[in-house]
Order: sequence, then C-alpha cells, then structure tokens
Amino acid sequence: MHLVAIDNLSIGYRARDGSVHPVLRAVALTIERGERLGIVGESGCGKSTLALALLGFIRSGGVVLNGAVRFDGVDLLRLAPGPLQRLRGGRIALVPQNAGQALTPSMPVGAQVAEVLTVHRGLSAAAARAETEALLAQVRLPNPAALARRYPHELSGGQQQRVAIAMALAGEPELLVLDEPTTGLDVTTQAHILDLLDEIGERTGAAMVYVSHDLGVIARASDRLAVMYAGEVVEAGATAALFAEQRHPYTRGLLASVPRLHTPVLPQALPGQPPAPGSRGAGCAFAPRCFFADPVCHTTAPPLEAIDAGRQVRCHRWREVAAAETFELQPRAHHSAGAGAPPLIELHDVSISYARRGAIALVQRALGRPTPPPTVSAITFTLRRGSTLALVGESGSGKSTLARALAGLQPILSGTMRLEGYDLGVLVQRRPLDVRRRIQFVFQNPDASLNPRRTVGEILERPQQLFFGLTRAERRARSIALLEQMRLGAHYLERFPGQLSGGEKQRVAIARAFAAEPEVILCDEVVSALDVSVQAAVLSLLVELQAERGVTYLFIAHDLAVVRAIADQVAVLYQGRLCEIGGVTQVYTPPFHPYTASLLAAAPEPVPGRRVRAVDRDDAPGTPPERGCPFYQRCPRRIEPTCAVEDPPWRLAGHGHAIRCHLPLDELAMPLDRLPARMTAERRGAGSGAE
Repeated sequence: MHLVAIDNLSIGYRARDGSVHPVLRAVALTIERGERLGIVGESGCGKSTLALALLGFIRSGGVVLNGAVRFDGVDLLRLAPGPLQRLRGGRIALVPQNAGQALTPSMPVGAQVAEVLTVHRGLSAAAARAETEALLAQVRLPNPAALARRYPHELSGGQQQRVAIAMALAGEPELLVLDEPTTGLDVTTQAHILDLLDEIGERTGAAMVYVSHDLGVIARASDRLAVMYAGEVVEAGATAALFAEQRHPYTRGLLASVPRLHTPVLPQALPGQPPAPGSRGAGCAFAPRCFFADPVCHTTAPPLEAIDAGRQVRCHRWREVAAAETFELQPRAHHSAGAGAPPLIELHDVSISYARRGAIALVQRALGRPTPPPTVSAITFTLRRGSTLALVGESGSGKSTLARALAGLQPILSGTMRLEGYDLGVLVQRRPLDVRRRIQFVFQNPDASLNPRRTVGEILERPQQLFFGLTRAERRARSIALLEQMRLGAHYLERFPGQLSGGEKQRVAIARAFAAEPEVILCDEVVSALDVSVQAAVLSLLVELQAERGVTYLFIAHDLAVVRAIADQVAVLYQGRLCEIGGVTQVYTPPFHPYTASLLAAAPEPVPGRRVRAVDRDDAPGTPPERGCPFYQRCPRRIEPTCAVEDPPWRLAGHGHAIRCHLPLDELAMPLDRLPARMTAERRGAGSGAE
C-alpha cells in the first residue's frame, strides 16, 4: 500500500458572492515510503494548497469538492480533529518556508522543540530536554545546550531553518512536507540544508515532499517530479527524465526561464499569465500561452495520459513537443554598459559599524569592553552610469548594509561615498530633495514596503507629487504609463497590494522606484522569492528599463545564476570585507578567491543528481577578525600562520579583476582537488609556503 494516495482531489475557495472557484482539479498522485517527490509550478498553481492537504489542512474559505488524501489508508480530509491532531507533528510533519515567522518569538527554541516531544511522544520534561539537545545536534547546530536557550531572533536564518527541521523530526515522522525549505537562504546555507535533509532521509527512511519554485533545488533533492499548472498536474515522472526531455510545453517553458550559472544570457519568461481561479475556459488551461496550441487545445481539455512507465502528461500535442528541436522561449544575450561608462557613484574606504556611539560607547570603553570591529570595512568600488554592479555573499556579509548606507538609511563610520561629487555620507533627512530623487530603493519584500491601505494608484502618485509637483491628472497619466511599461495596465490603479500576486507586487514596487525618474536604483534581493517565470519577466523588465533610461543598478542577490544573467560587474563580500571584484565573466571563471569558488560550487543548477559542494564549515564566526583574512577559519587553502595574522594583499588578474588573497594567481586558478599533495601540505602547514 502507498504511504500517501491522493485520489481525484479537487479543492476550491469560496468567493464573496458565495461561488466556489476551484484551485485544485482532479489531482491524483501517490507517494511511496522513503520517496522524495518534488512539486513545481508558478505562483497560484495550487502547490501550497496541495502541500497543506497532505496534512489534512484546508485554509479558511476552502472547500473539498471531491476526492481524498489517504495517509496509510486513512483519509485525512475526513478525519476527526483529535486523531488528525495526533498525526500532525507526529507521523506527518511540516517544514515551513519562513522559519523565522513560524517559530514563536517569545519562547526559547529548545522549549519549542521540547513541546513537540511532550505532546507527540509523551516524554517527561527532563527526557524532552535531553532529546531536544540530541535533535539540535542531529541538525548540526553548534553547542546544542546553549543554543536551546536562545530565542529565534538570536539565530541566523540558516539556524532558524535547522530548528524548524529539528521540530519536524521530533515526532519521528514518516512523511515530511517541505514548503520552500531553502527560499531566502544564501547558496552555502542552502547547500548545507539540502545535505542535512539527505542525511535525514537516509537515516529515518521518511518520505519527503519538496514544494519549491527553485528548479535547481528540485533537481538536486527529488526523485520524482509533478509539474502543476492552474490547479492540475500537467506532467509527472522521474525527475531525471523530465529534465532531460519535456513532454509538456509548460515544463519546457519553465526550464527555459531558469538563468544558467555558466551561461551569460538573460532568460526569457513565459508569455502571458496563468488563469485566475474560476476563469479558465473549456479547453487546455495552458493553451492561451502555448506555442504549440491548435484549435482543439482551445475547445477540449486534455486528459492526464500515461505515455511511458511512470510518465504522465496532460497535452494533446505532447508528441510534437517531444520532437521539437527548438522552442519559442530561447534565452537572448544580455549586453549593457561596461567599464567604459563614466563613474556615477564612488565609494572609497567605506566602513560601517552598528556599535553604540556617544556616551554609551564611552562607558563601555571605560569598563574595558572592546569595541567590536566594523560590520563593513574598507569598501572601495565604483558604480558606472547605465551599468549593473552586483553584490554577492552569504547572509550577514554586509550587502544590505551597504545599500542602506547609499540610500541614507544607515550612517557610515569612515570613508567617502559620492554621487558625482555630492557627499552621500549624510542620512537621507539631510540630503537635498533632488539627491533623494536620484537614488531609489526596491526592497526584497514588497509586502513590507507597499502600504496595504493605499491603492496602486496612490502608491505611484506619491513620489510624483513629492518630487515633481504634478497635477492629479498628470500623475494619473504617468502612473498608467508606468504600469503599462511594467506590463500591468491601467486597471491595476484601483487595486490594493493584497489583491496582487507576488510578481505583480514586485512590479508595482519597481514602478514606484521609476516614478521618481532616478539615476540609481538599489535592488535588494528583488527576485529571490519569485517563481522562475515571474523572475525571468522581472529581470527582462529591469534590463529593458536600463536600456531605455540609462539607469544604474546596485543589485543584491544570493542567486549566482541571476547575477550572471544581469550584472556587468560583481563584488564578492565576506563578513563585510571585499574579497573579489571584477567583470562578471572574470569573477565566474578561474582564478577566483577561495570564498567565491565555494559560492559557485554550492549554487544549485537544474541538473538532476548534481550534488553541490558546500563550504566545509557553515558556522562562521559572529564577528570578523581584527587582522588576517576573514575567511581564514573556513578556507580549505589557508596558509598557516600567514592567513591568520596578516591582511591579504590585492592581486590583479587583469581586465579590472582583483582578488584579495595570500595565494598567488596560478594556485587560485587551480581546483582544490588538482593541487599537488606536497603543495597543499605546505600551504596548510606551519607557514612554509607563505610568500
């Protein structure tokens, strides 16, 4: 018997007028014990509704229209609340997308794990404490006894996610539902989380369901894949087979939308939009966006057809799709301004500190407490007009801190920041109105940056009123033009942010930034939470707007494939220190800094079975060292004791490419596994190879 059998499941949500709009339509899937199933699709395709149904949960307003979700033969959707509650957190567990929001902020994390142990396994308080420490150790958290006493806000994002995994494991589940478990994490933390989940699966034999928009993660983590569109499974089968050859045009379109780590091109998004719930016609839901569609596709809905052993597809023309050598959605090369463009913003030796100042700092020094080193130290780079400089690095590397300082939201400790001669070293309140207009910020989370009580029209009119003093009619006309440029249209003016999808909200946030007619836009992880098709559309939009308006981007991202697609230059940060900078092609090919090499090795790609290689250690020190290389403790090529006590020099690799490292360029160009054993031993020995 299957561990899970989803049988002809249809779920809808009730609208205000009482009608029910289906969001899942006749979904049929099975999950075997120990199997890893991936579920992918654009936002709104029904992935999360299906994932929650695996826990017997239907959101408020939801209605089960048909079908069943059977776990070990028991229909979860018709189970009484008591038995269902005993299954949740016990035999079935959820790892949520945002562990920081899922963890209770007022409870130590150890108490939250222990609560699961007492409720689902009946352990005593003392036994639960001991088991909690064992679980935290299993998910590779350092010093479990001390960490158990911390609150969620005292942990990094990766540590919070590990605590959430420990909570899920506490009930000894047979099924783990993972809803975007690595979204928002940097590539090395993501790689460690995926390695950890592999170990857990092998050790416990639990089945896992991965819900994700990241096709690189899905290729790495799943054995079998279900592709969803408009509430239906449109293609399903072994992950390797689906990535090698797609039989549905939607699956092929999704893969064409993925930026590639080793290909400097800009992916093109799927055309059009998915149908809103309740709005699809009688034919194939994907037909309005499909390059292969013919008249029958618009009038007759295709069945989910078994075409090979374990392979299913919902398409009238799957044979033509499989045979097609080319496809409409081909990536196009990205060309923009480069090193020859004039400087617009120049940073020289900039340091930023979050340490307390004034009287409190004097008291701390009088008490003998050392002043912590700057969070960001000695940063020097140039943003050139009409180009894109990307900042990459793990969480806590100082990327957002630098962007906030450029925006005037964070004071600098020392150094200079200039916008064509104007001193940007003052907070935004003290900057002239025109300087504030010239630099705009697009934040990572539009839900937090867009006022939920204002319509889209009011949001877009505000910067126009502030900076240009236009009349209401003029503001409305410009707002409509902005929305059309963002491919949204005038009918969005009266909508509130809560009525928009994630991709639509991010486009409104970008439109608001462009409403000020800026020269510089600071983009802080603007595509990190978007599905691949919407991500590709937003990237294309940013590049088109740059070409039309000559705007300059500071682009912050943890997705190195996205950076490869959009950036002209890349600056690599580690613990607030610049360790490499250069053109995107130079930084992505040897020689590169050992830290850059670790980031590239950890980046997931849509290649089934490819195991990314994470940095040996992921417990980076909380503060950077006062001297020596900040990456020293984690570096597989460190020179003892040189790297620990001496600041590394800058090495010029040509074409504006510079690497800050003690190792010579010829060794930085050599893979670690190809270094001669003698050289490696010397370099990691008692400093005998130091220059």
